[in-house]
Amino acid sequence: MISVAEALDRCLALVRPLGTETVRLDRAGGRVLAEPVAALRDQPPFATSVMDGYALSGGAPGDSFRVVGEAPAGHAWDGTLGPGEALRIFTGAPVPQGANRVVIQEDVTREGDTITLGQNLDEGRHIRAAGADFRKGETMAAPRRLRPADIALAAAMGHASLNVARRPDVAIIATGDELVAPGVTPGPDQITASNSYGLKAMAEAAGAVPRLLPIARDRTDALADVLKLAAGADLIVTIGGASVGDHDLVGRVAEGLGLDRAFYKIAMRPGKPLMAGRMGGSALLGLPGNPVSSMVCGQLFMLPMIDAFLGLPAGPAPRRQAVLAAALPKNGPREHYMRATLEPRDGLPAIRPADSQDSALLTRLASADALLVRAPDAPALDPGETVEYVPIRG
Repeated sequence: MISVAEALDRCLALVRPLGTETVRLDRAGGRVLAEPVAALRDQPPFATSVMDGYALSGGAPGDSFRVVGEAPAGHAWDGTLGPGEALRIFTGAPVPQGANRVVIQEDVTREGDTITLGQNLDEGRHIRAAGADFRKGETMAAPRRLRPADIALAAAMGHASLNVARRPDVAIIATGDELVAPGVTPGPDQITASNSYGLKAMAEAAGAVPRLLPIARDRTDALADVLKLAAGADLIVTIGGASVGDHDLVGRVAEGLGLDRAFYKIAMRPGKPLMAGRMGGSALLGLPGNPVSSMVCGQLFMLPMIDAFLGLPAGPAPRRQAVLAAALPKNGPREHYMRATLEPRDGLPAIRPADSQDSALLTRLASADALLVRAPDAPALDPGETVEYVPIRG
């Protein structure tokens, strides 16, 4: 068995960024920006009024000005203000030449075309300078997963489309005679397939394009047929059938189809029977069949591989610290990723491991927001001690 860290290194060695494609800005949300985006103009492109009021130069309480025009947003006033002149102006409108401030309308009394400044003038200039947000040529860095604010920034920079990373095609294959699809009534010796649906949602949230292939039955020919359906995928994820039992066929059948195995079995709980390799043009990740095991391994291995396909920095999930809320016994020889919940408090959060770490209990995983990490052979711990955890993504 190899360590979790070594297994991840070998998984990432199977992956290369997939190249780029251009998409319309309104379809770029959540995609990964592949190259820096440079502003095509200053923002704002001209000095703008921040408030509704009157643009003028100088002025003291009690001074009067003659109103010579009006400038709503989107309609610049074509002129230059002279001494004693003011322009009625609205938020977002260009500030005219000759003005150095905007007096808010609440500080002005108007009679006809004459305004008089009040006695308690707001001291703010209420003008946003040209380029106050960004200047032409300034860039938004890449790679980055595009959030709503990033899309708005790209639009303001003048871009109608963006160059983004191509999304990896992830083919997901559940294996086993015992499985039926959700909505199908299981037989007396069957269960509903759940892992594949959870992993599909996980991959989709990470930016991949996942597809569920038919459940592969425990026959060599059936599994080979489904694996062939995955041809062309960037990543093939199999679930179950990767252990050493008589019916665990994935490794054997995949090798018959050209799998170059990178490793098999890792010193980890849950998830010991994990394997990975390359089959044709695809990376292959063989996950264990227990629901929690497959989902935890998806977090630790599948998600970093998807990040690498997208050109994002890929590596171990970031570890954070928390204060243990319950005693833990001594750990065994494998690195343990325990389902746990976080409880906010002053300073570090408290972390409470689930009452059972059985790798078949999806209820515990669904309630968890963290994986408490225990090193191999770690000693028993008392409440209040500091431990490390990995946040659960997606």
